Amino acid sequence: MRVLLVEDEAPLRETLAARLKRDGFAVDAAGDGEEGLYLGREVPFDVAIIDLGLPKLSGMDLVKQLREAGQRYPILILTARSSWQDKVQGLKNGADDYLVKPFHVEELLARLNALVRRASGWSRPTLECGPVVLDTTAQTVAVNGSTVDLTSYEYKVLEYLMLHAGELVSKADLTEHIYQQDFDRDSNVLEVFIGRLRRKLDPDNAIKPIETVRGRGYRFALERSDTPAEEIQADKA
Repeated sequence: MRVLLVEDEAPLRETLAARLKRDGFAVDAAGDGEEGLYLGREVPFDVAIIDLGLPKLSGMDLVKQLREAGQRYPILILTARSSWQDKVQGLKNGADDYLVKPFHVEELLARLNALVRRASGWSRPTLECGPVVLDTTAQTVAVNGSTVDLTSYEYKVLEYLMLHAGELVSKADLTEHIYQQDFDRDSNVLEVFIGRLRRKLDPDNAIKPIETVRGRGYRFALERSDTPAEEIQADKA
């Protein structure tokens, strides 16, 4: 997932960026509102974190201008202001959620993941498509109840495809959302990851989870389920 981080406090910005990268996010960071507006308009993000107290262009105005520019990715605002009016105004300007400083990084990560899931139509932290289950909180994957060991990049690719299950995802779109640096973005490497995922998820070629649409990209082909596995078992009992 690709995240825009706009925070003028350098120590906090660097700490958050490092933690987000450690948790699998590709991060583009800005130290003021004008830089954040440029990045927010030009880069296809999955989610944004925007501090309200920014120099050059306030966080309030940044959120408003991004929405006016047609950007629809979820936005989480950070504020040191305790008044409910500021929170309400931020939400009215187009933000989707807020955190008041100081906050725990774990709470920020939980809210970010929830925003990304909801934006893709998923209400729970567990993504289920046929026998494939991906837990976005624990960052684990299982097929028919058996754990599948994936590398960091394999997990990122699978998570993005499952979030958009049934949709055609172009190679360009996939690389933009999972890679941190431009030099990482090699379509041949992406094909290697897709090949590995197919072998790990479907060693017997029985479920065919990932389709290749020649010349266009990939599609996660298994039907998504919005009913938790526990409820399914309860219904069968």
